[in-house]
Amino acid sequence: MNSGDSPSDDNPIASGFHSRGVLPHLKREGASYFVVFRLAGTLPKDVLLRLKAEREAIIAQAQAARRLLTWHEQEELFRWYSTRVDKYLDAGHGDCWLARSEIADLVAGALKFHAGQRFDLHAWVVMPNHAHAVLRPRPGWTLSEILKNWKGFSAREANRILKRTGTTFWQVESFDHLIRDDEDLHCCCHYTTMNPVNAGLCKQPEDWKWSSTYRPGS
Repeated sequence: MNSGDSPSDDNPIASGFHSRGVLPHLKREGASYFVVFRLAGTLPKDVLLRLKAEREAIIAQAQAARRLLTWHEQEELFRWYSTRVDKYLDAGHGDCWLARSEIADLVAGALKFHAGQRFDLHAWVVMPNHAHAVLRPRPGWTLSEILKNWKGFSAREANRILKRTGTTFWQVESFDHLIRDDEDLHCCCHYTTMNPVNAGLCKQPEDWKWSSTYRPGS
């Protein structure tokens, strides 16, 4: 989709249910989302297979009926991700290129660059091996396009810093959660900004430099 195109009800990338083979994605025009994208290689194959089996148990009924996930199933999937996948990531497995300040800076810059133009950015954080964001795409932009731009730019620049060529930087698949209401939005923003604290990287969320709550000298 180009920036001038309008999302259509017939386009599941803009509104509806679609899957790229690993995680299900539920979209709705005008909605906000909690998203997570991680570095390539942060989850070993055996861990991926185990987590995939757990995930499939949650979405099996929806897939069998070819229907959208219910709000309850979406919440269950979010809890599954936060307690299983995110917990594993917070332990610092795999490459942690985002722990390098210059790379964390460029990812943070990419997240904020088009805020207020292509999307509204409610909260964000860059962790050592993954990033979270809570955002609402503006008309003419889909979540998939925004993620592609974030990941594409930051991957090219990060690999340049690392002097790598032909090497995958981000895992292709991202996790996204369709936010239901204001309470869900508040919970997702809180979860995002508290991630460095819960991972033991800082004492207060405003102490973490690569976060929407960062306050220098606090």
